[in-house]
Amino acid sequence: MTQSIPNQLNERIYLIDGHDLGVTERTGIYVIQEEELTIVETSASPSIKYVKEGLKALGISLDEVKYIIVTHIHLDHAGGAGLLIQDCPNAKVVVHPKGARHLADPSRLIAGAKAVYGDKFSDLFEPILPIAEERLIVKGEGETLEIGPNCQLLFLDTPGHANHHFSIYDPISNGMFTGDTVGVRYPQLVQDNVHLFLPSTSPNQFDPDAMRRAMDRMEQMRLDTIYFGHYGMTNDPSDVFRQVSNWLEVYVNEAKKVYAEQKGYEVLAERLENLVREHLRGLGIPDDHEVYSILQLDIEVSAMGLLDNLSK
Repeated sequence: MTQSIPNQLNERIYLIDGHDLGVTERTGIYVIQEEELTIVETSASPSIKYVKEGLKALGISLDEVKYIIVTHIHLDHAGGAGLLIQDCPNAKVVVHPKGARHLADPSRLIAGAKAVYGDKFSDLFEPILPIAEERLIVKGEGETLEIGPNCQLLFLDTPGHANHHFSIYDPISNGMFTGDTVGVRYPQLVQDNVHLFLPSTSPNQFDPDAMRRAMDRMEQMRLDTIYFGHYGMTNDPSDVFRQVSNWLEVYVNEAKKVYAEQKGYEVLAERLENLVREHLRGLGIPDDHEVYSILQLDIEVSAMGLLDNLSK
């Protein structure tokens, strides 16, 4: 039985759960069913088996895949691209200009991840395979990609989370694939009728001003839909921009205090988690809710990025 039944989001777009880090509803892979079949994000290599299962469940063969787009080259978004494209003979990988060389030669990506994840690295990410340069397509600010007779995807340079990050505008759904630029959605809370969106401020290229500019730009586009890297979609972009902007201010202010006290990221993570817990308690979410297993990791990584930014 297929373990990854895709979730149909609208007439053309499906969401496959990559079971990233062994967690459900953590990292999403999007399938756009246009004439040129397009996938957005791959998650890490251990997710690729779920991507293949999901495509099979949709009746899509791997030789039908034409484009694999990665919003940025962090391993939880693009780490599986080299493995997936091996089995997609007609596909090319679309990447930001600053990310292409790292997909062609992932040695620096691997070294960086090993430094962070240590012994867990191989279980979480291997194999990370290079992609031949002739199979890479670079798309910069304002460039487009025609994937169907009525669909030209538009690429926007959206740093803030990372310098090698673009977001992809889909004109048919008036939606944006935002990767990590406008934060993380926590679907674990939706059954409790709570919609939480938090910024993703991970090291080592987090830039709060660039993140705010990218969000302002998207807000001015009056989008109908946001498709998150983590995880799923919302039809209420204005709520996303409001929440993420507010929390970004909280994150940065707390980070400045901890930095001035010359304390480490663990202290900052604890303070941020307490603030989020307090907020969620007010919405009726108990302290033992399943969401905290993911939230704790996200906040820890965000705390590292906040202090890293202040140290520069």
